[in-house]
Order: sequence, then C-alpha cells, then structure tokens
Amino acid sequence: MKRVDALLADYGSYHRARGNLICHSFGIPLIVFGILTFLQRVSLSRSGWTAAEVVAAAALLFYAALDVPLALAMLLPLGALDLASRLPGSWKAGLAAFFVGWIFQGIGHARYEGNSPAFLRNLVHLMIGPLFLVNELFRLRPGPAGANPARTAEK
Repeated sequence: MKRVDALLADYGSYHRARGNLICHSFGIPLIVFGILTFLQRVSLSRSGWTAAEVVAAAALLFYAALDVPLALAMLLPLGALDLASRLPGSWKAGLAAFFVGWIFQGIGHARYEGNSPAFLRNLVHLMIGPLFLVNELFRLRPGPAGANPARTAEK
C-alpha cells in the first residue's frame, strides 16, 4: 500500500458519516481560504507574490511527493482559493472564514461522527484533509476496501 493510500484510509476512518463529510466539504475550504487570506497580507515582491503562494506551492510539493495525479487535481481548488483570498480587503474576512470552517469541522465530528478530529492523533492529517476531499470528488486513488457502504451511515 502506498503511503498516500494509508494516509487517506486513516483519515477516512475518522470521516465515515455523510453529515461529517458534508460539514468537511464546507469547513476545509473555509479554513484554507482563511489561512490564505492571512498570508496574502505578507507581500514578498512588487509583482504581487505573497506568502500565500509560497505556502500553496509548498503544499502542492508535499502532495506531489505523495501522489502526482492528486497534486495536479489540487491545483484547481488551491488556485481558486488563492485567487479568492485576494478579494477581501480585510484580514477579518479570513478570520471569520477560518473560525466558521472550524465550527463546521466541530459540528461534523460532534453531531455526525461522534469522534475527535483525526489531526489530534496525527498532525499530518491537517494536510490530508484537503487531499481527501479532492480524492472523494475525483476518485483518483482507491478507497479502503469496504469503505463505501459506511459512507452513507449516519449517527
């Protein structure tokens, strides 16, 4: 089993309930948007590059080390979030998105999953969350055996 498959399977074991997946589908992009909005405030050059693009590029390199097709699939959502993070004129919008995103995450785990977030056990899961969502959307990597029936389970 490739490392990416093991990470996705471990992350997926904490995210089986449909309600939790829906909450994460909103929460994770909001959190990433919030982080990128904060980082847009750190200008690195006159050409408009900011710390947000450096962090996004580092994330893409991490994803490419795990799986090139998934990293390529991450280009579109990460690029869109980076562009969107340039729109708010205030860091307050990023802060609000960041906190609302975490509220979605908390609701998903408390209400639907009944467990604590995966990153509390493995900090790498903070990076795996966005990759997991992209894989759920595009199915570029196989899911764990027998996982699909559990996806519709609700608590």
